[in-house]
Amino acid sequence: MITPQNIIRHELVGLQVKVAHSSHQELIGLEGRVINETNKTITLEDGAGNEKTIPKGSTTFHFKLPNGNIVEINGRIIVSRPEDRIKKKFRKYW
Repeated sequence: MITPQNIIRHELVGLQVKVAHSSHQELIGLEGRVINETNKTITLEDGAGNEKTIPKGSTTFHFKLPNGNIVEINGRIIVSRPEDRIKKKFRKYW
Protein backbone atom coordinates (compact mmCIF):
# COMPACT_ATOMS: atom_id res chain seq x y z
CA MET A 1 0.00 0.00 0.00
CA ILE A 2 1.37 3.39 -0.97
CA THR A 3 1.46 5.95 1.83
CA PRO A 4 2.99 9.44 2.05
CA GLN A 5 5.81 7.94 4.11
CA ASN A 6 6.82 5.25 1.59
CA ILE A 7 5.89 6.71 -1.81
CA ILE A 8 9.56 7.29 -2.66
CA ARG A 9 10.16 3.54 -2.50
CA HIS A 10 7.14 2.60 -4.64
CA GLU A 11 6.38 2.44 -8.33
CA LEU A 12 5.14 5.80 -9.61
CA VAL A 13 3.73 4.53 -12.92
CA GLY A 14 -0.06 4.72 -12.84
CA LEU A 15 -0.31 7.52 -10.28
CA GLN A 16 -1.93 10.86 -11.04
CA VAL A 17 0.61 13.70 -10.95
CA LYS A 18 0.64 17.47 -11.26
CA VAL A 19 3.69 19.69 -11.80
CA ALA A 20 3.64 22.18 -8.91
CA HIS A 21 6.94 24.03 -9.49
CA SER A 22 9.55 23.84 -12.21
CA SER A 23 12.45 25.84 -13.57
CA HIS A 24 10.72 25.39 -16.96
CA GLN A 25 7.72 27.74 -16.71
CA GLU A 26 5.78 25.98 -19.48
CA LEU A 27 5.66 22.77 -17.43
CA ILE A 28 3.96 24.28 -14.36
CA GLY A 29 0.37 23.10 -14.07
CA LEU A 30 0.71 20.06 -16.33
CA GLU A 31 -1.13 17.07 -14.94
CA GLY A 32 -1.97 13.55 -15.93
CA ARG A 33 -1.15 9.91 -15.27
CA VAL A 34 2.48 8.69 -15.07
CA ILE A 35 3.03 6.25 -17.94
CA ASN A 36 6.83 5.89 -17.82
CA GLU A 37 9.73 6.73 -15.54
CA THR A 38 13.42 6.80 -16.37
CA ASN A 39 16.51 7.83 -14.45
CA LYS A 40 15.99 11.57 -14.97
CA THR A 41 12.48 11.96 -16.41
CA ILE A 42 8.83 11.19 -15.84
CA THR A 43 6.49 10.82 -18.82
CA LEU A 44 2.86 11.63 -18.22
CA GLU A 45 -0.24 11.35 -20.35
CA ASP A 46 -2.76 14.15 -20.12
CA GLY A 47 -6.49 13.70 -20.58
CA ALA A 48 -6.29 14.30 -24.35
CA GLY A 49 -3.83 11.44 -24.91
CA ASN A 50 -0.76 13.67 -25.29
CA GLU A 51 2.51 12.54 -23.73
CA LYS A 52 4.79 15.01 -21.96
CA THR A 53 8.29 14.21 -20.70
CA ILE A 54 9.25 16.14 -17.57
CA PRO A 55 12.73 16.33 -16.01
CA LYS A 56 12.77 15.20 -12.38
CA GLY A 57 15.71 17.26 -11.10
CA SER A 58 14.22 20.71 -11.62
CA THR A 59 10.59 19.96 -10.76
CA THR A 60 8.35 19.59 -7.72
CA PHE A 61 5.50 17.12 -8.17
CA HIS A 62 2.14 16.60 -6.46
CA PHE A 63 1.29 12.89 -6.59
CA LYS A 64 -2.26 11.75 -5.86
CA LEU A 65 -2.28 8.46 -3.95
CA PRO A 66 -4.99 5.81 -4.49
CA ASN A 67 -6.64 6.82 -1.20
CA GLY A 68 -6.93 10.44 -2.40
CA ASN A 69 -4.06 11.99 -0.43
CA ILE A 70 -1.81 14.47 -2.24
CA VAL A 71 1.95 14.17 -1.61
CA GLU A 72 4.46 16.82 -2.67
CA ILE A 73 7.84 15.44 -3.73
CA ASN A 74 10.88 17.36 -4.85
CA GLY A 75 12.11 15.70 -8.05
CA ARG A 76 15.75 15.77 -6.90
CA ILE A 77 14.85 13.15 -4.28
CA ILE A 78 13.60 10.66 -6.87
CA VAL A 79 16.34 11.16 -9.49
CA SER A 80 17.47 7.57 -10.03
CA ARG A 81 16.34 4.51 -11.88
CA PRO A 82 13.10 3.19 -10.37
CA GLU A 83 14.64 -0.21 -9.64
CA ASP A 84 17.58 1.42 -7.81
CA ARG A 85 15.36 3.78 -5.82
CA ILE A 86 13.78 0.82 -4.03
CA LYS A 87 17.16 -0.21 -2.60
CA LYS A 88 18.32 3.32 -1.78
CA LYS A 89 18.37 4.62 1.78
CA PHE A 90 16.56 7.92 2.30
CA ARG A 91 16.52 10.46 5.06
CA LYS A 92 13.06 11.40 6.23
CA TYR A 93 11.82 14.34 4.15
CA TRP A 94 8.49 14.83 5.93
